[in-house]
Amino acid sequence: MDAEGGRIHGLALRLCGDAEDAADLVQETFLSAWRGWDGFEGRAQAGTWLYAIATRACRRMRRRRSGAPAAPLRAAAQLLPESGADIVDLPDPAAADAIEGLLRREALAAVTAAVAELPEPFRLALVLKDIAELPVADVARILGLKEATVKTRVHRARLALRQALDRQLPHRPAPPPEHDRAVCLDLLQAKQEALDRGVPFPVAPAELCQRCRALMGTLDLAQDACHQLGQGALPPALRAALQARFQRPPSGSPRPRRQPRMAKSASPSTDSQPQRSPIRA
Repeated sequence: MDAEGGRIHGLALRLCGDAEDAADLVQETFLSAWRGWDGFEGRAQAGTWLYAIATRACRRMRRRRSGAPAAPLRAAAQLLPESGADIVDLPDPAAADAIEGLLRREALAAVTAAVAELPEPFRLALVLKDIAELPVADVARILGLKEATVKTRVHRARLALRQALDRQLPHRPAPPPEHDRAVCLDLLQAKQEALDRGVPFPVAPAELCQRCRALMGTLDLAQDACHQLGQGALPPALRAALQARFQRPPSGSPRPRRQPRMAKSASPSTDSQPQRSPIRA
């Protein structure tokens, strides 16, 4: 709880979109992990195992409280920036810290709202990949999907966040396109793949046209905001409630505890208790 409580709480807030539901989800996650600790064999990092439990718990809560279905996410082509007369006016990288700080606060607010509006299949994939910062392979195992499907959902969700951010930022007149739109789409795909792998974009900003720089800049702002959403501490009241629950004697006869077998590899992979069926996004 000390190591992962803050991140699980941040994850729960984005999965649920409501502080009360998020608190319920955090408690259900840690209590499920506590009860199922004997089944954790240590093949994955404990944090990844907790994310899998939280995702399953979120789906159960959503089914119990389901209401009107969410609006579908727009097609990828509709999420791309139009070839219009304006582009986002991002400050120069050498701008004053105050301007940069204001921009990031505005981006965080816009991205927070946009994540809550994503349809559940896209929100789950994005939250696990870009907020919990899990590898694509782990997200695929948690959701019971192919890696290609996870990437498709994450890419569309990122474009939706970028579009929401674009609406909140100032614009300026755009110069005429410097190359064919197909080149821009190829660069966008390369940018998405770099974000998937967590590596720098292989094209220097000076080599991009102004339109592409604005596109990549808003993607980076949205990505930075996602990383911020995954940070934070477990609220004291919620920590106290969990500790009180842990101190209650379990129902039935107590079972002896054993230590999980340690992972043989440092690379994370999802251990989501194979006796349970994977959820379907």
